[in-house]
Amino acid sequence: MNAYYARSTLSCARACRPPALTRHQDARIAMNKPFENNPDVCRALAHEHLSRREPILAEPFFARLLGMQPDDLESLQFLANRHFSRGEHQRAVELLQRAARIRPNDPAIHRQLGSVQLAMGDFSGAATSLRECLRRAPELFVARLKLGIALEQLGHANEALVAYFMAIRTAQLQGRWLSDANTAEDLRDVVKYAIAYVNRERHRLFSDLLEPLRQRYGAAELARVERSLAIYCGEQPANIPDPRQLPKFLYFPDVPSQPYYPRERFPWLDALEDATATVRAELDAVLSRQQELEAFLGPQSPQDAQEMLRSSGSQQAAWDAYFFYRHGTRYDAHCASCPATAALLDALPLVRIRDHAPETLFSVLSPGTHILPHRGVTNTRLVTHLPLIVPADCALRVGGEIHEWQMGRCVTFDDTFEHEAWNRSDETRVVLIFDSWNPDLTEAERAAVTDLVEAMGDFNQACELPVAET
Repeated sequence: MNAYYARSTLSCARACRPPALTRHQDARIAMNKPFENNPDVCRALAHEHLSRREPILAEPFFARLLGMQPDDLESLQFLANRHFSRGEHQRAVELLQRAARIRPNDPAIHRQLGSVQLAMGDFSGAATSLRECLRRAPELFVARLKLGIALEQLGHANEALVAYFMAIRTAQLQGRWLSDANTAEDLRDVVKYAIAYVNRERHRLFSDLLEPLRQRYGAAELARVERSLAIYCGEQPANIPDPRQLPKFLYFPDVPSQPYYPRERFPWLDALEDATATVRAELDAVLSRQQELEAFLGPQSPQDAQEMLRSSGSQQAAWDAYFFYRHGTRYDAHCASCPATAALLDALPLVRIRDHAPETLFSVLSPGTHILPHRGVTNTRLVTHLPLIVPADCALRVGGEIHEWQMGRCVTFDDTFEHEAWNRSDETRVVLIFDSWNPDLTEAERAAVTDLVEAMGDFNQACELPVAET
């Protein structure tokens, strides 16, 4: 009976041994015990267990290693993860905070710390840690998603909106989160929630801005603005009546869709055209100081420039500008150098939207330069050219319809239609360009578009979107 009991006890002990721990491993661990205070041996044994997917058996070696080397980052992060897996969140945080003090510029440590803090409900701490992570590694979209969760829990709705939006956009630019197939299974529900949050809260953010105008003008006066906002947020189709038209940013519905606008819609054009000689004289002075011109497209690589410009001759294509306003910023020195032109422009009903408009300039197209087909951002404003130097074989094409410039004769068009321009002569071509409100918008609608575009620009800037997307 006693012998049987002894054999049974031995059998039970063997059965209770962790399956991954073989007799051979038992012997090796026992053999290495005299060297258990050697950090290299501890790390090697820990790595061996990890290679066999035995984190439970690796843990005591990392713990022993940390006892010998309190600043060992690998041990701190591994042990923090083990404590986290057991729900021991505070201990995990303590270890990761030690790691962060040792290597404060490591985004992986801040990401791990933020994840643990989020799980334990320390949303403020999580937001701080995840921001530190993203400051060093902005491409980590899962960390940004978790930041959105933390900010939402803190009641920071607009900041959460930005975080969720940037997480989704960053992931999708990397080919992720476009469908269930390219979204990790454990993240699918959270990603879908974030997308729904962005759609809802982005509309709320912009719609709330219109409330003072609703009170002032009445909701009916802003009906088309509301539809424009719904289109922008992807809640309604644009249903643009002319397939040649495709705004890059904001489409305003239920206004005439036409490439060129009749001059009768702009009674102030006559006064501008009457001053052509005066404007031309100031232009000549500018052209005598070529160093004041700048590339309209800004600094670009030759490859980028080729996507927008072509040359039909031996001279390199060049589209230069002398700005009076750019993206709403006034060029005071240029205005002072051309006072008559600046005064004429200031008297026009230019679009004035912070960081966006007006855009007014002498547009200088070098011989042989072709501006390739492209589209503008919104049909809420129109573009006018006052031709000042027009050689032969120069033209503008909007929506497939060609217009040949005539000296001192304005042309106004909707640049959300695909358009292009060329100078096939061996002389320079110059037009004065400015943007004005689409005359089919009411006073209330212009005010609403101004507020909306500024808010959309602020939001896009917060989301670090390129200028081309605003």
